[in-house]
Amino acid sequence: MVFDQQRIHAEIEALAPRIIADRRHLHQHAETSLKEFGTAQYISDRLDSLGIDHVGVGETGLLGTLTGADEGPTILLRADIDALPLRDDCGAPWASTVGANHACGHDGHVSALLAAAEVLAAHRADFDGTIEFAFQQAEEIGAGGLIFEKQGALEGLDQVFGFHFASDLPVGTVSTTAGPQWASVDHFSIDVHGRGGHVSKPHLCRDALVAGASIVVEAQQIVARELSPFDEAVVGIGTFASGENYNIIASSAHLEGTVRAFDEKVRATVLASLERIADATARAHNTTAEFTRTVYADVLDNDPEASRFATRVALEVPGVERVITDNPRSAGGDDFAVFLHHAPGVYARVGSGGTPATSHPHHTYEFALDEAALPIGAELHVGYALRWLAGGYEG
Repeated sequence: MVFDQQRIHAEIEALAPRIIADRRHLHQHAETSLKEFGTAQYISDRLDSLGIDHVGVGETGLLGTLTGADEGPTILLRADIDALPLRDDCGAPWASTVGANHACGHDGHVSALLAAAEVLAAHRADFDGTIEFAFQQAEEIGAGGLIFEKQGALEGLDQVFGFHFASDLPVGTVSTTAGPQWASVDHFSIDVHGRGGHVSKPHLCRDALVAGASIVVEAQQIVARELSPFDEAVVGIGTFASGENYNIIASSAHLEGTVRAFDEKVRATVLASLERIADATARAHNTTAEFTRTVYADVLDNDPEASRFATRVALEVPGVERVITDNPRSAGGDDFAVFLHHAPGVYARVGSGGTPATSHPHHTYEFALDEAALPIGAELHVGYALRWLAGGYEG
């Protein structure tokens, strides 16, 4: 096909009111991870109206398939669909009142991809190959990407593309930075088991609270003393529960936290050290410790060639004023990393901030995105898919 950027832009602009309406509906009816039943139905109904075949992936995920004029490669476009269990203080008329909040912008991801699907469906006679649309559940708990993988929904892909709205970037800015951009995310819990009793008889007890507190302190030495100064990692402990009364020595303690890293060897080192320290520290206090790890996301590593391609696509999109190719890494995570295990691709950042109202951090009660970013996201999806299926750029 001969790619006509002006025509694509006009088609996206014509859909802008619908994109905004979709986003506001999804925001008002936010649903948390693995409970996105209404969201999935909303997406399914839209795909049906566009004549795009789709199947369920897990209970709430969807994979749409759009076949072009002839055989060719397969590209997948992805949007995550879940919200967070937070109250909504954005102050808008469409604010959620159901105890869930799209405080990470996934409502915008869905609405942009639905618009892209509509435009691409109208151009199915103009490209060869297949475009798949992944509406992925449970990104916030690191489960949805693995569900897609386990059900075989990521087989046979040649390229993948996705993006995340970013409140720390103004509208009109896009980051297409290559390399590790989002950290691995591992959740861990440590259960310390001791022997409780009265504080007046400590010699008969094994204090799990003191052992747990010592584990918290010792864990902070991992990054400072077991890693090279040139390695990057985070060991964060967010919860500590122990004890029942002021004069009772605790028989148990429960800690939960996370490990973040940008390199798999560093990640493995930190996790091994954390487990070793928990065990040794507990034993030093004559208690025992159980260490449990759950993988939420691997390191998200953007393919250099795909990142360069995304840069060229973004530079063509009207409304994009700046493309960043050296954006700082984020210690946040995203299970789009699973998709990148199956095909080369890129996960871009699309600016959705720039004003006091839209620059609140993600995962906060006040988070709001500038809806002017929505058409830009949709046009990036369309441009990336059609340009890539057409063989890219000459020269």
